[in-house]
Amino acid sequence: MVPLVGVPETICRGMAPYRDVFCRAEGFDHVSRYVTGLLLSPNKTLQGIYDMQVWEPGASRSRRAMHEAVFEAGWAADALMPHHRAVIAGAHRGGGRDVISLDWTYAHHERGLKIWGVKKAWDHVEHRLAPYQTIVTAVIANRARLDGIEVLVQQPNRQAEELAYLQETVQESYVQRDAARGRVLELLHHLVHRLGYKKRTELALDIVQQLEQEGHFPSAHYAFDHGVLSLELSRGIEHAGKHWVSELECSRHIHWQGQWQRVETVAHALRQAHPESFTFPRITW
Repeated sequence: MVPLVGVPETICRGMAPYRDVFCRAEGFDHVSRYVTGLLLSPNKTLQGIYDMQVWEPGASRSRRAMHEAVFEAGWAADALMPHHRAVIAGAHRGGGRDVISLDWTYAHHERGLKIWGVKKAWDHVEHRLAPYQTIVTAVIANRARLDGIEVLVQQPNRQAEELAYLQETVQESYVQRDAARGRVLELLHHLVHRLGYKKRTELALDIVQQLEQEGHFPSAHYAFDHGVLSLELSRGIEHAGKHWVSELECSRHIHWQGQWQRVETVAHALRQAHPESFTFPRITW
């Protein structure tokens, strides 16, 4: 295992445009070393990354200081991705047609049940119960470059469990003030969770609206699979003057020529009327 005596020059140049997001120079150094560890360390935990560090004489830092700088310090976390999009926007000009890909996935955390957004539920990919986050992502790419531009973690939907708890613990009356106050707080927490929950299709729409409001990628169109496809998403993209492409399940109904029809029915009609649109092109790189 090669020790990390500092931050490589390449990573320093890549991190430099993000200095203003972080409050203190010492905290920024910790974050830069942490990013270096994520790229170079075989052990991606904070402990594993910290153990590889070699500090300057008289300037050693504790593991706790690195943890606080990365996960607890008051740096502008919400400003990071908007700032990142502004930084990389210029690099995408002149590189060919840009496409923004929307997608979603599961991020497994077998030993991280206390991480925000983690829930233990059925994973239909691995066919087992597993603790994971549901994550919606956006990536922009052209023939020369690919960059991540957004990632959102879905709030777990525990409304059924919360409602069952509220129904089981309800009382006919609350004579004591503390008991009544506690019950009101439980109801308010349930209301906050219910209003805060969004489907992954809604998160994808939030991403599109944010990207179009910022306007960093005016010529980029959208591509995604049926996992995030919704009527609201397609209308939101079209309202912004953009095009989109997605796969569709053959059993899905779409509004076509004034009536709702199955996708396979529409595809059959188009194949008969426009056979040239259903050829298989050969693409070479």
